[in-house]
Amino acid sequence: MNNDFIISEIKVSYHPSVSASERPKLNTSMDCYNYFLGIFDKDTINLREDAVVLFLNRANRVLGCYRISSGGITATVVDIRIVLGIALKCLACGIILAHNHPSGEINPSHQDLELTRRLKEAAKLMEISLLDHLIVTSDKYYSFADEGVL
Repeated sequence: MNNDFIISEIKVSYHPSVSASERPKLNTSMDCYNYFLGIFDKDTINLREDAVVLFLNRANRVLGCYRISSGGITATVVDIRIVLGIALKCLACGIILAHNHPSGEINPSHQDLELTRRLKEAAKLMEISLLDHLIVTSDKYYSFADEGVL
């Protein structure tokens, strides 16, 4: 082996904690909303924006979730490369993105619409489906899928 080119090894692993049949199955946007309410911090959901992604298998069973970012009062950053990197790592077939609006307003902003469009296109290249994008508050939600925006 030539030591002139020493590089780091990259190792990818995924360690599910439950069997496939025990994973929650999400069928509707209301199922998703209720699941996300268990993930978002009840103490900060009305204070700052956070973004969380659920990764699903082909049967819409949850493989896992990842908090993509915690932001400020009016925005948070969602890096599409990180979302898709994690989706590939856990062999997800579908993803559901959710972020909260501390203002209580559930209608999507121009930035929300643009993020959804870009994420859907990027995921499609890897044969991963963006199943929904939810904007959540502590008492209501907006589903891009239900509203025909996806």
